[in-house]
Amino acid sequence: MAGNGRKTNLLRSLNHAFQGLVHTVRYERNMRIHLFVGVCVLVGSIFLNLSRLELVAVLVSISFVLAMELINSAIERVVDIMTDSFDPRAKAAKDVAAGAVLIAAINALAVGYLVLADRLTGVSLDLVIAIRRSPIHLTVVALAVVIAVVIAIKAIHKKGTPLSGGLPSGHAALAFAGWTAVTFVMGSTAIGSTREGLLVSVIALIMAFLVAQSRVETGVHTLFEVLVGALVGVLITTVIFQLWF
Repeated sequence: MAGNGRKTNLLRSLNHAFQGLVHTVRYERNMRIHLFVGVCVLVGSIFLNLSRLELVAVLVSISFVLAMELINSAIERVVDIMTDSFDPRAKAAKDVAAGAVLIAAINALAVGYLVLADRLTGVSLDLVIAIRRSPIHLTVVALAVVIAVVIAIKAIHKKGTPLSGGLPSGHAALAFAGWTAVTFVMGSTAIGSTREGLLVSVIALIMAFLVAQSRVETGVHTLFEVLVGALVGVLITTVIFQLWF
């Protein structure tokens, strides 16, 4: 029983965390800008055939900016609760929080320059073709874009919470995105056209269906929300792999 209680508390905490993220995307213009730029950088990095360490540096920089923007928004909310009139201390608190976002953004620009500048001058057809050898990169980017799109849709739809209903189902989106990525990667290998390759794809599909079915059975999502989530995951991953794999 204690274990179930801890699991429930963990899920509730995750739900509150994602709900805060969706709230910020919904009401903060700067957060929407940061999220859009982050997605563009991730998609653009596909053309540049980044190494794993370079991709990690880009992901950490994007996450740092988004985290600082979340903290900045939280501080602004707290300050607004404390006083409705002008207070130089309240202004200083907001300015300091905004400064933290500025530092994170400058850091992201510096990382982007160090990682991407040389590669941007050397983009060629051979480099684009080399992306075929980076299925892991494509999968990471596809899953990141799927998450960003799910958050954006939830922010626009304004119903449910990130882990308790709402359109679309993020679990279904990621599950079917994973199945799509596995199918593309297996199709590019020597065993992709064999029974073993087909079996791997089918197993991944079954697991995706089980994830979707669990969301409906527990009443967290409706069938329509799960179907939309699955469609989002499949479409985004398919587009990314078809264009660059």
